[in-house]
Amino acid sequence: FHEEGQNPREGLVAVNLLFLGPPGSGKGTQAVRLSEQLGMMHLSTGDILREAVKNGTELGKQAEGFMKRGELVPDDVMIGLIEDRLGDGGLNKGFILDGFPRTLPQAESLRGMFGRHDVSLDKAVLFSVSEDEIVRRLSGRWYCPRCNAGYNYPAAVPRVEGQCDHDGSALRRRPDDDEAVVRNRLEVYKKQTRPIEDFYREESILTVVEAEQTPDDVYRALLAAIGRQN
Repeated sequence: FHEEGQNPREGLVAVNLLFLGPPGSGKGTQAVRLSEQLGMMHLSTGDILREAVKNGTELGKQAEGFMKRGELVPDDVMIGLIEDRLGDGGLNKGFILDGFPRTLPQAESLRGMFGRHDVSLDKAVLFSVSEDEIVRRLSGRWYCPRCNAGYNYPAAVPRVEGQCDHDGSALRRRPDDDEAVVRNRLEVYKKQTRPIEDFYREESILTVVEAEQTPDDVYRALLAAIGRQN
């Protein structure tokens, strides 16, 4: 691991962030935008996992074994994958951790890993969105099975109802975007992930961003929450 330093683009002290929020809250979109603007490392745990499996790393092989058996990847393997990525020059620019932790034991394990390397989180940013808005966002998502183009009602609709603009294929909805499934996912989120909010609130680093705004307004609120200017 490296010492925290100056952000090369902004001349600001690097900031280490963790993004929290239910599925459909827009945290991934905002993480990409912020990381690009500030030159930070975006650590999407889903991407990290897929990359490690693809590259055949030791931890990637371990993770792949669990995945092939239809089992969850153990917390210590996920922590190891994150640790490897952060050790690859990530801390001199700051980082955004997106998609982990999902449970309280994971949050505690993550704190332990950071502590071993004298690293601290500056902010845990909670993207707050109502349940009805989450359902509206996710149940309105459709995709083209041929070219994988994405559509979202009512924000980005195809020119012809139910057909892809690019190749005319019939659009489909992913099974986990069905309204009943979305509401079940939100219940799981409440039970498993909401305690993490209290965990970071007790550490006095939790900040809430109202995410039921336009993406640009959410981004401006995010910058204010972490002490950056647009």
